[in-house]
Amino acid sequence: MPATLFDDRPSYGGVRVALFKRAQLAAADLHLAFDGAGFGRFDDILSLTIFADNLIPHVLRCDGILEYAPELAARIDQGQLVARDSPTEIELRASAVVAAELMADQLRTAGHDVTALHLDYLLWNRGQAPSYKARPRHRTRSWSY
Repeated sequence: MPATLFDDRPSYGGVRVALFKRAQLAAADLHLAFDGAGFGRFDDILSLTIFADNLIPHVLRCDGILEYAPELAARIDQGQLVARDSPTEIELRASAVVAAELMADQLRTAGHDVTALHLDYLLWNRGQAPSYKARPRHRTRSWSY
């Protein structure tokens, strides 16, 4: 286990992938709680990505935005664990970050004022609906999320 629960940088092919789910979530929560002032003031708050866990890729999969390889989809649908920090788990989380960034870019191009914070909130809350909860999402025993 890393020295801190915020050190969410798994290694993928020898490269550290900075996902920082808990660290970004902590900054976003402080920003919201203090209305962007005092302890909640972060001049770089717009540089946050979505908070990569197992729910956002699941929502994107259910909505047809992410498509999993048939073997992976079958494993997830059967409830098999995806190993923490495995290439598969890193790919699932990182692909959700990339997909969300592309979605945000498209929304901004269409004239919508959207940030990763907004998109994460929307996708996470969407994932609370019974239709999303009825379908298995990837399961990983992890301190990251």
